[in-house]
Amino acid sequence: MTSPAQKHGWSRMAEPLRLLVICLGNICRSPMAEGVLRARIEDSPLAGRVELDSAGTGDWHVDCCPDARAIASAAGHGIDISGLRGRQLTREDFNRFDWLLCADRSNLANARALAPPGTRDKAALLLEWAGVERGGEIPDPYTGGPEQFEYVWRLLDRAADGVVARLQRES
Repeated sequence: MTSPAQKHGWSRMAEPLRLLVICLGNICRSPMAEGVLRARIEDSPLAGRVELDSAGTGDWHVDCCPDARAIASAAGHGIDISGLRGRQLTREDFNRFDWLLCADRSNLANARALAPPGTRDKAALLLEWAGVERGGEIPDPYTGGPEQFEYVWRLLDRAADGVVARLQRES
């Protein structure tokens, strides 16, 4: 039987694995996720074997740095995401990346609507894919304060542990 990693082209022979984290505007959840995932992967046996990026389904923040509250939250945990810049999800991303991990159902639906034929199943909910919570969503902290960003950080931190564990099992 073919594993999901092999189905999407990743095995010990086909590295690196490419992950794209997706939210709405690519200035809060997905850059925070990219930052914590990058740090966690670099501190694991997966270092150098996984490529990461993030994108938004909307185009409002293309070329913008992450929200100041996202930067502050990540910095509070020792991770600098200030150099990241927003970009919009493209159809080509489905061919470039092995998995497109979405913050919530709305972004998952938007991503899948953009997917070229035969690639829709590459998009999944991040928390579910990471084994954190079946159907779990990461709420958008954009209209909230620092406490909402910290709540999102805690979810992303758990997701990062789950992603590393899954990738280690599948490699």
